[in-house]
Amino acid sequence: MSTRPITIVLAAAVEAVVALALVAGGLYVLSNTLLGNAADASAAIPLAVLAFGAAGAAGYVAWGLFALREWARTPVLLTQIFVLVIAYYMGTSEQYAIAAALAVAAVAGAACVLAPSTSATLFPDEPGSRGRSNP
Repeated sequence: MSTRPITIVLAAAVEAVVALALVAGGLYVLSNTLLGNAADASAAIPLAVLAFGAAGAAGYVAWGLFALREWARTPVLLTQIFVLVIAYYMGTSEQYAIAAALAVAAVAGAACVLAPSTSATLFPDEPGSRGRSNP
C-alpha cells in the first residue's frame, strides 16, 4: 500500500494538466506561426519556446511532487497562483467558462498542496525519519 495521500496525487495531477495545457498552447502558437497566421512571427516563436520550457518545468515539478520531493511544493503552489491570475484575466475578457474552469482547478490544486496530509507527508515532524540515523 502506498504512503502517498490522495491530496498529493491530486495536486500532482493538476500540475500535470497545467503542463499539458502549456504544451497545447505552445503547439497552437507554433502551428499558427508556421501556417502564416501569426500577427508577429518574431514574437510568436519565442512565445512557443517559452511555453514548451514552462511545460517541461511544470511537468518536472508534478513528477517531483508525486515522488514526494519536498522541494516541489512551493513551485506547485506558485503555479496555481499564476493560473488564478490567468483565470482573472480570462474573466475580464468575458471568457467566463474558461475563467471558471481555471479558477476551480487552481483553487483545488492549491488546496491539495496545502492540505495537512500533504504537509505531514512532505515534512514529517519526527527527526531522523528520512533515513538518517540519530547519534
